[in-house]
Amino acid sequence: MFDSEVAADVLCARRPGTRWLSTGFSGGYETADAAYNVTVPEGFDRTDLCEYVAERRERAGFEAAGPAMLTGVAQRHARRARLDGVEVVATAGVSNPASLPTDGESAGEAGPVGGSGRDDPPRPGTVNLVVGTTRALDDGALATLLATAVEAKTATMLAETGFTGTTSDAVVVGSDPSGERAAFAGSATPVGRAARVCVRDAVGASLAARYEHADTDDAVPESVSAADYGVVSAGAATVSRVDD
Repeated sequence: MFDSEVAADVLCARRPGTRWLSTGFSGGYETADAAYNVTVPEGFDRTDLCEYVAERRERAGFEAAGPAMLTGVAQRHARRARLDGVEVVATAGVSNPASLPTDGESAGEAGPVGGSGRDDPPRPGTVNLVVGTTRALDDGALATLLATAVEAKTATMLAETGFTGTTSDAVVVGSDPSGERAAFAGSATPVGRAARVCVRDAVGASLAARYEHADTDDAVPESVSAADYGVVSAGAATVSRVDD
């Protein structure tokens, strides 16, 4: 799917004329020749993010504009998975975990843990995915592919770390408009099945690269409160019948 390259801690996933859907800082639908995952330094505080990404692309020697995500994870920890016309490139770390309690006692706790409680801009993403398929998807199916990838990411993160994700995860999904058309991309379809497997394997491999090498003392935090940043989505909603 992609001709991928890393330079100056910027990942460029190229494929001319790809139709993209991004949840990144300037997200939405876009047709472009490349998508990017950009590692930012510790203490990053720029707010002119489009300009910043353009500067980093130029420094890395990548000319094509396209959707971009920011991450605190070094690109040496990026891992790629391919299966049946689907490709996923992932960077994964857990410095700012997010948790959603599902038992009644924890769900009733008030307020965030390890967060400010304000509607602050997100920190640079810690679990970022670039997902692409050689099949042609319309915009609705591309949105379904994004949902399928997020579901697989959440399942993998729960299994590997006990968290649903982080406070700033981002996903870019792409489709080849000239490929064989696929009407759907949910979990029961060939595209969705391959995407789920690739997300699982790429995220798991990136986590292993980030935390299991001998040259690091970092570890996945045991809880949100043990992390530098993070949030528990606590509280309890009022639930009723729709026709009440």
